[in-house]
Amino acid sequence: MDVDEARLLCDYASDYLEVRRLADFAPETFEELLLSIYPRKVIAPPESARETLAAARTLVDFLQTAGHVPGSTAVRMRATLDRVEPEMPAALADTSRYGMAKSIFSAIGPEALDDPTPVTLAPGPRADEAPIGDAHELCDCAACSPLPAVRLAGRAGLAAAAREVPLLADTHRLAEWMLAEGRVPTVKGGLRVKDAAAASAALALPEPALLWGLAVHTGVLTVAGASVAAGGAFAPRDEDHLLDLWAGTVGFLVEQATAGRVTGSAALDDRLYDLCDMLYRVQVPVMTQVVAEHLAESGVGGDGGEVPDLGRAVARLAYCGLVEVVRGDMLTLTPLGVWGMRELYRDLGIDAPEAPDLAGAGAHDLIDALLSGVPAEQAEHDIARWLAHRTPEGAAADLLAAAGGKPAVARGLAVTIVDRLGAEAEPAVRGHLADPELRPYVIHWLTSRRLPTPALTQEELLWMSVDMLALAMPAAGDDLDEFAANIAASGPPAHMIEEMWRVDHPDVAEVLELLGRALTDDTVAKIARKAAFKARSRSIG
Repeated sequence: MDVDEARLLCDYASDYLEVRRLADFAPETFEELLLSIYPRKVIAPPESARETLAAARTLVDFLQTAGHVPGSTAVRMRATLDRVEPEMPAALADTSRYGMAKSIFSAIGPEALDDPTPVTLAPGPRADEAPIGDAHELCDCAACSPLPAVRLAGRAGLAAAAREVPLLADTHRLAEWMLAEGRVPTVKGGLRVKDAAAASAALALPEPALLWGLAVHTGVLTVAGASVAAGGAFAPRDEDHLLDLWAGTVGFLVEQATAGRVTGSAALDDRLYDLCDMLYRVQVPVMTQVVAEHLAESGVGGDGGEVPDLGRAVARLAYCGLVEVVRGDMLTLTPLGVWGMRELYRDLGIDAPEAPDLAGAGAHDLIDALLSGVPAEQAEHDIARWLAHRTPEGAAADLLAAAGGKPAVARGLAVTIVDRLGAEAEPAVRGHLADPELRPYVIHWLTSRRLPTPALTQEELLWMSVDMLALAMPAAGDDLDEFAANIAASGPPAHMIEEMWRVDHPDVAEVLELLGRALTDDTVAKIARKAAFKARSRSIG
């Protein structure tokens, strides 16, 4: 088996199809990889499909023999590959499936650089990958790792969600039952054992001692006007009171000594603040397996201690309103959880910034905010809301105007968002044909929608290739190996790299030096380094 080909299959499955473990491979994963991802990303002739399919079949054999997938799944995987086999060569040759980078780099053959006639780009789909920014680094110490800015749900929506939290409803039920029954707590305010047993029997309440502790901590017993509604939800006096109650609830759950009554594990209860802090910082759903590894690294269950039942713990935290499970086995804080943790940070004197609502922001502010380090999932939400408040033509006009004079990474983000827009945006997009920095992107946008367009010159194609590589430089600085793998799969050919030094682009020397470091082909890497020297020499002269 071609090891590099198999590695590329796994890399693309991880990057684009959320395959985090080998056991996550499914029959449809291979169909998506070979008929969608490969044709869009990889520069390869149709006849190479045979080698790729052979690597895929060997990978399936490995997945089965290593026990990552059962035999029945492996059979369905092989059937999928048999069905894909006659379609893949045509998919690799279909220019309408090319992504932007592949369209550009495939448009220039070795002979084209000596040909003064313009080159027409092959039509392609809209690009959908933008360098949105990196997720924030995690740190065990909040004092030395600033908290990221977070988007908060509106107060009305938060209050509505709090009314549906089973933990709060059960707390009120217990408090009202205690009052109605004339039962009194212990001298220290705790729940008597006999009262806990009676409450469990009468109300079917889980962990009545936890509920009573929460009731005392949050002052539920002294709140006038609180009552349990017919659906199990409760209706306190007003929205402000309800959110104050929720803030106190979060503080109680993550800071008090609850001895395992929250999650079912005393060790996990002790680290609940750390768990919620981790989820708050990453701002995106995290696989439960990763959560388990994070807890193990932090000492939960280590050195012979109890190993918590994570499934049970997650169910209890969902009952408490702190977390929710999305997309099968991904864990994230609920909007209530995010709001409550931020309130807790503020009470502790920790700076917990709120990210502004970008829906009404100008294009300049949108671009700057997205480039400040917003996680990709949050960025997608922000972009969707921003576009929803504008017509396609208006959005394109604002974004392209904001891209003028910006660095490559900002320009790339702007044109990538514009690339999502339909033909209704044509007047605004076409209006930037005279802008030398945007013209190549405008032509690609028009071409991919099969709209009338001029052809790109060789000089414009080279400039655009340098610009696209320039916008990838920040990410390459963080992970050069991943950049090298991507550039090997869908980067510019050697003859193109050799001519890049002639491009009048402010980042051309840095781009070529990056290629010289990243390219795994020694011959092509040497070409890139020589071209970088020429670019530096030209700028000095």
